[in-house]
Amino acid sequence: MYAQVIETGGKQPKRPDEMSAEEKAFMQRIENNEKIEPKDWMPEGYRRTLIRQIGQHAHSEVVGQLPEGNWITRAPTLERKAILLAKVQDEAGHGLYLYCAAETLGVSRDELIERLHAGKMKYSSIFNYPTLTWADVGAVGWLVDGAAIMNQVALQRTSYGPYSRAMVRICKEESFHQRQGYDIMLKMARGTPEQKAMAQDALNRFWYPALMMFGPPDSDSVHTAQSMAWKIKINTNDELRQRFVDQTVPQAEYLGLTIPDENLRWNEERQAYDFTPPDWEEFYQVINGYGPCNRERMDARIKAWEEGAWFREGLAEYGRKMEAQRAKVVNA
Repeated sequence: MYAQVIETGGKQPKRPDEMSAEEKAFMQRIENNEKIEPKDWMPEGYRRTLIRQIGQHAHSEVVGQLPEGNWITRAPTLERKAILLAKVQDEAGHGLYLYCAAETLGVSRDELIERLHAGKMKYSSIFNYPTLTWADVGAVGWLVDGAAIMNQVALQRTSYGPYSRAMVRICKEESFHQRQGYDIMLKMARGTPEQKAMAQDALNRFWYPALMMFGPPDSDSVHTAQSMAWKIKINTNDELRQRFVDQTVPQAEYLGLTIPDENLRWNEERQAYDFTPPDWEEFYQVINGYGPCNRERMDARIKAWEEGAWFREGLAEYGRKMEAQRAKVVNA
């Protein structure tokens, strides 16, 4: 669903006179918009930043299955069940693409998952909020996947080749996810008064968590300057947040729903909406483990990992046997 980098610590990019010859050559490739590939030389900080961002993106895709997967058996029609099942399967696939991209940087999938379970890596804060009604599933598709597309379209131009290429397919599938969510909201907004009230309630509860998805404000985003210099990030958090608001407000108006922000105004001079920023104290509380569903989400992921150990061991053993058989044929 979404790559939300939780930024702690960081520093400003090096000046040219502080760079080694290798670093200068690397930065020249970045300036020329060349893709960096796994076997290319790269600064250690670049590699670590990518592992953090891609890993947290992968974790977000996998954890993101939980709030919607809970509704597959309760979707209102067979068609809605099939659509939601396809979407949840897509999220699992996105996680696999991204874990594979991270592995090209020399970190194993098991290591990334261990870091998640140990609390050393994060996932998108939005998935620590509950989906209480069917309208919430629509709000997640419309707002959360809409925010994902906003960020991930830009990431197709990121400087690391495997990450950039993974984003191409992911973005195509995310556009389907956003449309199915918006269609749910449209049906409910044009349904009974009770259904429209449910849609408005879902928007009220998910609006600010969706704005938080883009990460902290630029003034507090300690990795942004370096990530932008390396072209790992293409846009700042605040740029993407503003773009999301400008795109989403007309969609809400078409639905006949109200954005829960009394200060929302069109600014003619800026040609953009003025809006109330999220409660950043709440944001940091959630990413630090104190959101409504943090414990529930992590317990579910750890349980699934532990109960799936037998299957992973079986696959590994099968792989070893196949490798041994191939070796016999080669040596025969």
